[in-house]
Amino acid sequence: MDGAVVIENGEIVAVGPCTELESKFPSAKCEDFGDAAILPGLVNCHSHLELTAMRGALDDVEHDFRSWLLKIQSLRSSMTEADIEVAAIAGAREGAAGGVTCFGDIGRYGKTGLNALKTVGLRGVLFQETEFSPDDRTADEDFAKLGAAFEALKKEETELVRVGLSPHSTYTVSSRLFELIAQYAILNRISLTIHAAEAQDEFKLLTEGEGFFTEVYERFGLEWQSPHCTPIEYLERLGVLSTQPLLAHCVTVSDSDIAKIAANGAKIAHCPKSNAKFGHGYAPFEAFLDEGISVGLGSDSVASNNVCDLLEESRFAALAARNREGSKRFISAKEVLESATLGGAKALGLDLSIGSLEAGKQADIAVVSLSSLAQRPISDIYAALVFSSNARDVMATFIAGQKIYSSD
Repeated sequence: MDGAVVIENGEIVAVGPCTELESKFPSAKCEDFGDAAILPGLVNCHSHLELTAMRGALDDVEHDFRSWLLKIQSLRSSMTEADIEVAAIAGAREGAAGGVTCFGDIGRYGKTGLNALKTVGLRGVLFQETEFSPDDRTADEDFAKLGAAFEALKKEETELVRVGLSPHSTYTVSSRLFELIAQYAILNRISLTIHAAEAQDEFKLLTEGEGFFTEVYERFGLEWQSPHCTPIEYLERLGVLSTQPLLAHCVTVSDSDIAKIAANGAKIAHCPKSNAKFGHGYAPFEAFLDEGISVGLGSDSVASNNVCDLLEESRFAALAARNREGSKRFISAKEVLESATLGGAKALGLDLSIGSLEAGKQADIAVVSLSSLAQRPISDIYAALVFSSNARDVMATFIAGQKIYSSD
């Protein structure tokens, strides 16, 4: 263990053996972390920081996804925007303490998540989410409200935090609104993220027009017509896939769906723990990678995962992939750790700046202690990090060379 990273003006200048770099940069100030791994910062490419206050509050309805979605709306409406922002900041701090340097965060309130990332000093893309808007008849009005919220957030972008849009899902956004958002995104080069192919209930609703939200639509006099195709086929029909969106979950996808995702250059946020906690099943992780799709890991919200721990998420991703019925090969520890770092950076379109320890990239770094008895002896560093480590082993987190978290 003799590795070092040289940082200057927020960028990585050199990576290599410590003794070699000390002689090359004799005047550099040195910080020695002892037995530790220096990693690219972990990238959590699918989160909902504004739901942090709901940790454990919805576990009683996780068996019924529709009830979970409705309950979360009720809980959210009972909180003030100030309450939500305090919760979002707590969630951002939890991520930073676990080595997360970048979030792809979705927020209905938008500004609360944006402020949370800024307050903690994290990098990220804040995706302004749509309201519940499945009716084509209100699409123009819905789009105008969304555009106004987005443009207001856009003015508050920084070098670290950018803004995108999130049409929530195939069953909560009308077809016309999807089309309007897709056109707007292409013309203005705006990043999109969408919950897609997350659950069997969604799949049945989209392909057969039955169950799930149908009674909700009826109760509120909303018009929504099933496209009678898979969620991915639906997004392709509407031109949404051509925006190269980041698709969260993708559990109920076919080989044809995966091919469409790859052909359109769309990305995937893989959230294995959240998927399993709901009982939604296992997404075909290795199939995504083998098709050349950029795949990052996401914790989802702590309302559906309970923790924001990307090292634990990596471990679960590998184990779930190896045990998925129909899995064609083993996912290696190295592959899954790459998804937690460079894969996430690619999924968010930030891989030219972050995701790997390379000269010229931003010095977004996580330092993970390797001193625990539970980690030793270390035969393979990737296995030690993925299968024997977790967020509690993180010693320090740096964004652009600035330490934003220390376990000291």
